[in-house]
Amino acid sequence: IMADDKDVLRDVWFGRIPTCFTLSQDEATEREAEPYYLLLPRVSYLTLVTDKVKKHFLKAMRTEDVEEMWFEYEGTPLKWHNPIGVLFDLHASNTVLPWSITVHFKNFPDSDLLHCPSNSVIEAHFMSSIKEADALKHKGQVVNDMQKKDHKQLWMGLQNDKFDQFWAMNRKLMEYPTEEGGFRYIPFRIYQTTSDRPFIQKLFRPVSPEGNTHTLGDLLKAMYPDQKRYQVVIHGIEPLLETPLQWLSEHLSHPDNFLHICVIPAPSD
Repeated sequence: IMADDKDVLRDVWFGRIPTCFTLSQDEATEREAEPYYLLLPRVSYLTLVTDKVKKHFLKAMRTEDVEEMWFEYEGTPLKWHNPIGVLFDLHASNTVLPWSITVHFKNFPDSDLLHCPSNSVIEAHFMSSIKEADALKHKGQVVNDMQKKDHKQLWMGLQNDKFDQFWAMNRKLMEYPTEEGGFRYIPFRIYQTTSDRPFIQKLFRPVSPEGNTHTLGDLLKAMYPDQKRYQVVIHGIEPLLETPLQWLSEHLSHPDNFLHICVIPAPSD
């Protein structure tokens, strides 16, 4: 039996990852920099929720040694523009908690990461994702009918971790005419550590031309015709492949309105 859908939305929103931030050994410090522990919200962005981490480590450093802060896990720079839950599921899903992230203040890896000088950069990235998702779902009609303050409400809801404030507006982005059986296309991105491409994104409808409901399994078959075994993770869980894509899109999308799907090589027997 499906849990009450509102509970699913709540569980997704309040998902947290216990994390230990440690200063890189390459950094020059004035004194011992203790690790810093934080519960990271899966649906947010690293650069949005780490002000406390920054303040903590700056206490041990000289100003002239500090450039833009960036994060790395086991040698991989973490792309802040992907939601935190996606970064964890993609790079660390089989790790022991707390997730151990290394903090850097110099040698910013320009070839791997976008710069993030301020929260307005995150907001612009977030809003452009919402607009792109709505273009796929409703030809952009819903987001274009919203006022600037409505867009702001979505962003402030995410930034301030206000579930009700966010969903009061976001539910409009999740509506569709009943007779259509779903959105025009499902906004999704599939990530793989084994691929050089940042993600796969194609046009895929929630219902087949014959009127059959498309499932997560149908999507994966279409994207990976040859692959038989994979571990598919969304928000840290492995949904049943029979789950309808439309339901997933309405309930397990990130606040940016995309379904972020991590495909991890199946553990060998």
